[in-house]
Amino acid sequence: MEQLSYKLETFEGPLDLLLHLIKSNKVNIYDIPIAEISHQYLEYLDKMKQMDLDIASEFLIMAAELLYIKSKMLLPAEKNEAGETIDPRTELVEKLLEYQKYKELAEFLKEREDIGRFSFVKGPEKIKGIKYSNTDLDVSMKELLEAFSDMMERLGRKMPPPKTSFVGIVARETVSLKERIAMVQEYLSHGKKTNFLDVFLDNCTSRPQIVVTFLAILELVKQNSITFGKDKNNTFYLIYHSS
Repeated sequence: MEQLSYKLETFEGPLDLLLHLIKSNKVNIYDIPIAEISHQYLEYLDKMKQMDLDIASEFLIMAAELLYIKSKMLLPAEKNEAGETIDPRTELVEKLLEYQKYKELAEFLKEREDIGRFSFVKGPEKIKGIKYSNTDLDVSMKELLEAFSDMMERLGRKMPPPKTSFVGIVARETVSLKERIAMVQEYLSHGKKTNFLDVFLDNCTSRPQIVVTFLAILELVKQNSITFGKDKNNTFYLIYHSS
């Protein structure tokens, strides 16, 4: 094993120092040479003392743990109830692996933070020739969700039990978003204003159909094909803009 050349780097804790020693010696983390790593760990702490650097108590606790593991490995191997040999290093390896995982995650998040700090997003611009009638809707997202929740409650009282109640008897229903979009367009094309609840009452017979129909309406709103509104009685309605 190669001798370490100490640079006295700053480590966040004893596990950080141990990972550094393991990486520097190019050893398997699952098969740590405790005797050599312990010697290098203690030598590093001695260098810190010689340079009058403060040594936190956790570094000293880890030194004691390394010496304890080293002494355990000099004794006859212990076995568990299943007759398997107990490795004194197991708990330490688990700590190192967990610390390494969090350290890698912290480095990843730091990179994302740096990317975000120097990223600039261009604001939306209106394109000439396109209608933007849905940019200033009279209906808020909260009101829309409340209307959807109310509609689900009303329809739930009228519908039979969901198919999930008959798992193994009835196959799962598949509802096409594309077909629901076409259905909504056709349904709304017959009038200037259409009650929001009527769209579901007249065209849905199951919860999957309700959910996909709602997604179809949102997609048409996104495409500026539908406008949301509400009358003086706070009744939601839809208006379809035919092309």
